[in-house]
Amino acid sequence: MNSTAMKRRTFGILSTGALMAAAGTTRAADKKVLRFVQNGNMSILDPIWTTAYVTRTHGYFIYDTLFAMDANNAIKPQMVDKYEVSPDRTQWTFTLRDGLEWHDGKPVTSADCIPSIKRWGARDAMGLKLMEFVKDFKVVNDKTFTMILKEPYGLVLESLGKPSSNVPFMMPERIAKTDPFKQIDSQIGSGPFIYVNAESKPGEKHVYVKNTKYKPRNEPPSGLSGGKVVKMDRVEIIEMPDPQQQVNAILAGEIDLIEQPPHDLLPIMKADKGMQLVDWNPLGQQFIYRFNHTQPPFNNPKIRRAALLAVRQEDYLKATVGEPQFYKVSSAAFISGTPNAFEAPDGFLVKPNYEKARALLKEAGYDGSPVVLMQSTTLPVLTNTAPVTKAALEQVGFKVDMQTMDWQTLVSRRTKKDPPSQGGWNIFHTFTVAADILNPISNTYMVAQGEKSWFGWPTDPEMEKLRDAYSKEVDPAKAKELAHAVQNRAIETAQYGWIGQWYGPGAARKNVTGWIKAPVPVMWNIEKA
Repeated sequence: MNSTAMKRRTFGILSTGALMAAAGTTRAADKKVLRFVQNGNMSILDPIWTTAYVTRTHGYFIYDTLFAMDANNAIKPQMVDKYEVSPDRTQWTFTLRDGLEWHDGKPVTSADCIPSIKRWGARDAMGLKLMEFVKDFKVVNDKTFTMILKEPYGLVLESLGKPSSNVPFMMPERIAKTDPFKQIDSQIGSGPFIYVNAESKPGEKHVYVKNTKYKPRNEPPSGLSGGKVVKMDRVEIIEMPDPQQQVNAILAGEIDLIEQPPHDLLPIMKADKGMQLVDWNPLGQQFIYRFNHTQPPFNNPKIRRAALLAVRQEDYLKATVGEPQFYKVSSAAFISGTPNAFEAPDGFLVKPNYEKARALLKEAGYDGSPVVLMQSTTLPVLTNTAPVTKAALEQVGFKVDMQTMDWQTLVSRRTKKDPPSQGGWNIFHTFTVAADILNPISNTYMVAQGEKSWFGWPTDPEMEKLRDAYSKEVDPAKAKELAHAVQNRAIETAQYGWIGQWYGPGAARKNVTGWIKAPVPVMWNIEKA
């Protein structure tokens, strides 16, 4: 543990009674209740409206997917029993498996799935690209529907089995027809858990009970695919943003799991005989540096590039993760060690070039107006990213207005397109699970379709031509070349910054077993002795 981290932490054991009250239930030895702390609080419950990971995880509790990614990153049927592809690969016919039922007792039908795909396809990076190729959908019968393409598309299953935000969750027809830019008003799904509205209160806890009518696939679980067998009667997501409080609570046995404990607290849990550290997401995560392309000064690509030329990647990794065993310096946008990984030239994002950054800033005519940098203070792994950026930008001549806020406020504010002086923003940081960014289509941050792009809204027809070519390419070698071209284009236009890969185990009590290795912390298969 480094000295900076030590200064951030002081340990006072919290009273058990206080934590019991916060969780809202007696801490008797009930072995069928699992208490879980996510990496942040959750106030939004629509996993299509937001890409926030806490909401995505909520989605996996209550919804199901047509396809899912297994532990080997292969796409497998999930709600689908079988599918057929026409010889010219323009017709895909999907048949749902037996026993699928919404939480209100109604059967899942083709009429539910089609609007669910359309709603997801209006918001997600892979969905947007897939829908460009879709000509029509047709209901064959209650359990079978057809997707008709304008021309063959190489990533149909990869799109429908996308593992993380935004996930193509299936919803009842009435809910799925909600405007994708408005939040849904219902939590009815067909997944392995049922959300208990009456007992849930954002800021305190979210309660889920086992869906006793859910019929898992008759296969062992693998990643996000296979049999989702729920072994707990009840799961409570406890809202506990203070990392010190989380650690005290799990050491006292008052909670069972922590998704993402801060790295500087891992030694304390590792030393406790009642604790275990679980590497549930071995592929890891990547930090992201996101610009608002619609507002000055970052509507100017030269100024964006000047900002990225000030980046020293390891400064972020040391400030946020600390221990080198848990991070990797890499200038590859598509995750080091995976098929589409390419290191960027000239040490881009790895080592700064202050002289070139200052020259670009002058050439671009930056007028010295402060840039609004949003800092999240409630997601421990992100708290220190903004101060690193502030120092780097000031080093090359930017004026920076760093505004602190909790993560949920940042998530809401990043949707605003107003000028920064009127509640908008210029820069924020987030992170993404590696499984979300393995290629140019799944990578949300590479989308450059203006209003259809992820927050920051970049527009670049050339980038879209490259992504479109990648989506159609069937030759793996040529596809890899196109992935390299996409990364180069993102560097050329300074579309966004990828600022380091990192890894971090979850924490669990020793009596908890069955935490599945996947890009998402899922609660099926878990047992509590």
